[in-house]
Amino acid sequence: MKKTKPNIVLMYADDMGYGDFGAFNDGNVLTPNLDDLISGSTCLSQHYAGSPVCSPSRASLLTGRYPHRTGAITPQEVRGMDRIHSSETTIGDVFGSNGYATGLIGKWHNGALNPKYHPNNRGFQEFVGFSGGWADYYDWNLDINGSISPSDGRYLTDVLGDAAVDFIKRHASDPFLLMLPFNAPHTPLQAPEEITNYYEEKGLNRGVSLTYAMIQKMDESVGRVLQTLEDYKLADNTILMFTSDNGPAFSLRDDHIPKNGNADTTRFNCGFKGSKASVYEGGIRVPMIIRWPDGLPKGTNEITELVHFTDWLPTLMSAVGIEHKFSKDLDGFNILPQLRSEEPWIEPRRFWQWNSYQPVGFVNAAMRKGDWKLVRPNIIPEFATDLDLELDKDYVKTDIEYKYFPENVTDLMNSPDPVQLWRDNQALELFNIREDPLESQNLVEKHPQYAQSMLKELETWFEQVNSELLVAQRETLNRIS
Repeated sequence: MKKTKPNIVLMYADDMGYGDFGAFNDGNVLTPNLDDLISGSTCLSQHYAGSPVCSPSRASLLTGRYPHRTGAITPQEVRGMDRIHSSETTIGDVFGSNGYATGLIGKWHNGALNPKYHPNNRGFQEFVGFSGGWADYYDWNLDINGSISPSDGRYLTDVLGDAAVDFIKRHASDPFLLMLPFNAPHTPLQAPEEITNYYEEKGLNRGVSLTYAMIQKMDESVGRVLQTLEDYKLADNTILMFTSDNGPAFSLRDDHIPKNGNADTTRFNCGFKGSKASVYEGGIRVPMIIRWPDGLPKGTNEITELVHFTDWLPTLMSAVGIEHKFSKDLDGFNILPQLRSEEPWIEPRRFWQWNSYQPVGFVNAAMRKGDWKLVRPNIIPEFATDLDLELDKDYVKTDIEYKYFPENVTDLMNSPDPVQLWRDNQALELFNIREDPLESQNLVEKHPQYAQSMLKELETWFEQVNSELLVAQRETLNRIS
């Protein structure tokens, strides 16, 4: 019997680009299930994450708002900077209050160190995964609704896939929202040796071989989810989505370099400039595949218009026919009529900005306005003193240690940010993304007035969202409470 409301399964990888699909990479990485999903689906080729790094990007997807507004500004969980302010409404809140079974299986990273920000307290009735930014793929500790289950030796991606299958089976007769944020191919780079060897024998270095092996294992879990939906006759009435939280990571932290490996994971990403942590296309332009036989046009369709993470909350609400009274305005738009070719596409402004610690508006910032993109390139800061530099190193070190010795981070979380010295070089870059998606031709000198006009809009946006961030941080940066 067909349900009256569609199910939603939203899967997202961690640090995966367009080039990490076999379909876009001449089969150099084996992703048969994702490649099959592309066939017969709506595929977005100008789809953008909410940020070039994970925590703020995920906050954007979960709330339909720019991450600065939510308080989740960096992945620095030991600083409390990954947290979504408790006054924000999540997609779990919205669907759970409208009769949906809500589950999140995998990586959370929007409030790692305080149960106040646990997924079970943010609208998700069921949580199976881990709250921080990374987990060992073999020696994991799984959080199951607040209780910790130690590793049984299985590969973590398989465990998450099995939990997703179980969730679907148990809720087959109910409308459900399942968020499935895989941690692959995020570090630490770990994968079965027999699969890794396959890629090394093709001449790829150890880092890329492990990355592709991790993606291949994730593809297997995607396949099990697809098959379960078919077996339970849910596929036609399920909005099935796959994306990534940001672009691929092309370099590793020293503590995440694999044994007998190297830190270079540079690989094919369709020629896009930049990678994770950058507001160039390679850092924020990410795949999105949507299959919904009962609600979207049949066959394989490519959408070439600009779509942003913030659009999905209002769009999914519209798709299933639910309403919610939000206390704060959403930044996203309902694009369901456009996906169905019922209305022309709109051209809203879109914005990005990211740096470590407190946001700096002239650093690593970008704006899209129609086909045009303005970029303020990244600037590497200096630390004011040697003590500030050491404090920064302590944060990186503690990011690893707190997972095993959480009592050690209390003093660090309550200490001030290290003082950074920024050089505002006023650099501007202007690209026509429709004509130049690889961002190879800076058009600032040809269109200086247009660049300055966009710069004013970008500065105004940053001032607005940063003022909201300061309000959010009164709570989220009270690190322990």
